[in-house]
Parts: sequence; C-alpha cells; structure tokens
Amino acid sequence: MALSIRLSRGGSKKRPYYKIVVADARSPRDGRFIEKLGTYNPLLAKDDDKRIVLDGERAKHWLSVGAQPTDRVARFLDVAGVRERAARNNPNKGKPGDKATERAEERATKLAEAEEAKAAAAAAPAPEPVAEEAPPAQDSNEEAEQVIAAEVEAATEEPTPEAEAVAEAVAEETPPVEAAAEEAPAEANVSTPDSDAGDTAEAAEGESAQAPAEG
Repeated sequence: MALSIRLSRGGSKKRPYYKIVVADARSPRDGRFIEKLGTYNPLLAKDDDKRIVLDGERAKHWLSVGAQPTDRVARFLDVAGVRERAARNNPNKGKPGDKATERAEERATKLAEAEEAKAAAAAAPAPEPVAEEAPPAQDSNEEAEQVIAAEVEAATEEPTPEAEAVAEAVAEETPPVEAAAEEAPAEANVSTPDSDAGDTAEAAEGESAQAPAEG
C-alpha cells in the first residue's frame, strides 16, 4: 500500500483549517486517514508558533517506512528540520501561455507602429496653407457692378471727340440764356387791344359804383 503524508481540509467556507495526516494515496483528500501528525492554520500569522504544529518523531517514523510527503508537507518538514527539501527549478513556471504571448506580441507591434508614425509625422514637412475659398456669387456680382460704374465715370470725365463735336453743335443751335431772359420781359410789357378795352370797362364800373355813395 502506497502511503502519503498530506493535508486534509477542514473548517468552514473561506476559513480553512488543515490536518497533517498519513493516509493511503488512493483515499480521498478529506477521507479516511491512518494517523494525524499535526495541524496547519493558514489564517494565523507566519511568525505564530501555532500556525504549523507537527510531530517530528512520528513524521520520521512514517518517512522511514516509505511514506511520501506532498510538496506542501515537504516544506513543513524542511522548516521543522525533519527532512531536507531539495531546491526545485521550474524555468517554465513563470512563462506566459500561448495566448498571453500573442497578446504581448500584438501590443509590441502596435507600439512600434505608433512610434514609426510619430517619427514620420515629425520628419514630414510643414503643411502648405490652405487656399482661400472662392467668394460667393453675390460678391462677384457686386464687384462687377462696381467695375462698370467706374468705367462709366471714367467715360463721363474724359469725353470722346465725337461727344465733344455733338456738344458744340447743340450749343450753336441753342440761344444764349441771357438773350432769352431779356426778350421775355419786353414781350410781357406789350399790351394788346383786348386787354386795354378790358381795363377801361373795369374803370367805368368802378366809377358808377362810387357815384351813389357820394350823394
């Protein structure tokens, strides 16, 4: 029968309490055991004497008859000076798995790409200024009207030879303003026979109206 020195769990949920027992290797963990060698309470401080309680003499006896301790119990025996535990070396214990390795490689790739993009952006020349947008159609129409008005003003300020010739001909045909003004009063002073007769009749009517008043 293969013997094993191992831990048997007890206690309540989230408050474990272990017994160090000698049991058949084929028995369940918390099942039947042959002898109890001590106790282990992980809830106590590491410097507490009651954290690990072990009967060293009985442990040596069972080791002498071929009982094999588990890794955890072997550490307890090493601390108690019952049996020296050989140092173990597992270089692959801290090595990440395949998925973790892939994620690390992806992060490294993204970081390298980001650094390359940053370096390229720093080395790139400064961007050229953006050309101004064309003004709206309304502004262009206003500018066209202003240009036309300026051309008209320039044309009126500087008359062409044809316009000067037409202006001279009109001036010759039109009489001077002073002569027309002198002729107008003279015509106004000339009286017609009809107007004289009207004035004589009005004077006679006035005399006849005043005659009874005097009597």
